[in-house]
Amino acid sequence: MRTFDDELAALRAASLFRSLRTIESPQQPRVTAGGRDLRNFSSNDYLGLAASPEVKDALIRGVEKWGAGSGASRLVCGTQSPHSELESVLADFKGTEAALTFASGYAAATGTLSALLQRGDVVILDKLCHASLIDGARLSGATLRVYPHNNMDRLAHLLKWARDTAKADARIMVVTESIFSMDGDRAELAAIVALKEEHGALLMLDEAHAFGIMGAGGRGLADEAGVASRVDIHMGTLSKASGLHGGYVCGSRALIDLLINRARSFIYSTAPPPAVAAAASHVVRHLLPGESGDNRRARLRGHLALFAEKMGMSAAPQSAIIPVIIGSEQAAVECSARLLESGFLIPAIRFPTVARGSARLRVTITAAHEADDIAALAETLSL
Repeated sequence: MRTFDDELAALRAASLFRSLRTIESPQQPRVTAGGRDLRNFSSNDYLGLAASPEVKDALIRGVEKWGAGSGASRLVCGTQSPHSELESVLADFKGTEAALTFASGYAAATGTLSALLQRGDVVILDKLCHASLIDGARLSGATLRVYPHNNMDRLAHLLKWARDTAKADARIMVVTESIFSMDGDRAELAAIVALKEEHGALLMLDEAHAFGIMGAGGRGLADEAGVASRVDIHMGTLSKASGLHGGYVCGSRALIDLLINRARSFIYSTAPPPAVAAAASHVVRHLLPGESGDNRRARLRGHLALFAEKMGMSAAPQSAIIPVIIGSEQAAVECSARLLESGFLIPAIRFPTVARGSARLRVTITAAHEADDIAALAETLSL
């Protein structure tokens, strides 16, 4: 029988071993790790809200009113009014009938897909979908098919195949991210929506990396593309641009009621702290839309344009995520280590998070960065 040490040795030999890094400061553009001050270009805190006075104050008020924990799962005694209020706020924000919140984005993805799909159904995913979406699809027992990234011809072929071969009552679902988490590019949403409608399928859209960033008031890429009302299942997180924690699903009242009854990651998990839900309501209601959110998004766009200029790019990145493809896992680890020595925190992203041979640095730029930080990063990357 192989030992744990054997497996760890194999990971180290393949430059795939990972370890935890302790950050000794709040989540900000500059962090302290190992007693060193580092420029942080690895965070998903795209609008700089995680350590902002507004969010901290909202969370403190929530703790003072609602305490620290929720006590139980939502269906036992863990649903408190901040949870219900947040779901009402999210549904209104996304323009849907209802919403349901989960302990994490991973829980939202796995719980939703395994609740809605079963053996005999068909789920079709973009090849670059997040691991949580893949895991949820596998857990469901549905027939799983994958199309090459953003390849609409192949998606059309798979949808036709599914409709021709599945039973009449089978559920067929397309699953994609709107902004892809490791590449930062955009899904072909208009084409995907048209195809799923042509073939009578559902669309589950993960807006984790677009929520708060794109669309009117930060409502997401589907809003920006003008197809939000034609998306069946809106999924996202409160842990990135919102600066907090948790996941959500928005859609019809029937969809949400079904998830309440079938999503195991919801049913069997203790409810998130009510104070976090209260703070999230404040963020979605007051900090993402309106002048405050618009100013942060404008600042983020300005920083992306500055980075593009400094790097000699022909256009600004499509999102706050900028992949710097290295290739081999060992080379990516070495490049990340050199950047760390220069005072930049940008971990190497390797298999299985990305495909073998496409290891990279995943650079993320936020509204909270300063222009000199961005200029310094571009200069260092260009060396």
